[in-house]
Amino acid sequence: MTDKKTAKKTQKTGDESAVLEAIAAMPDSDRAIGERLHRIIKASAPNLISRTWYGMPAYTNGNKIVCFFRSRQKFGERFMTLGFNDVANLDEGRMWPIYFALTGLTSSEEANITALVKKAVN
Repeated sequence: MTDKKTAKKTQKTGDESAVLEAIAAMPDSDRAIGERLHRIIKASAPNLISRTWYGMPAYTNGNKIVCFFRSRQKFGERFMTLGFNDVANLDEGRMWPIYFALTGLTSSEEANITALVKKAVN
């Protein structure tokens, strides 16, 4: 397969192993959050396809990245980031958040993320 065909196939079928490798490469505290985020996203939107995007765990609808997260080490930040792209159905009025800083996860944050992911794909 050519690189273009491989990229197209990965876009449609995903690459779960690459996502798990990206999470495993994170520092301990980020890895624990990343593993939980991965489970939350997969459970909340089972139709999303896991793949990496610029080396980050990401979840696509088969055409475009809906959401992603990145370790704080990616850009030397003091927090992890959970982000949603323009295809996510999070619109509320004229202004709404699409990036969230994470320093930990409690059941409250997990519930909020579950609701955001479900809303993003509906």
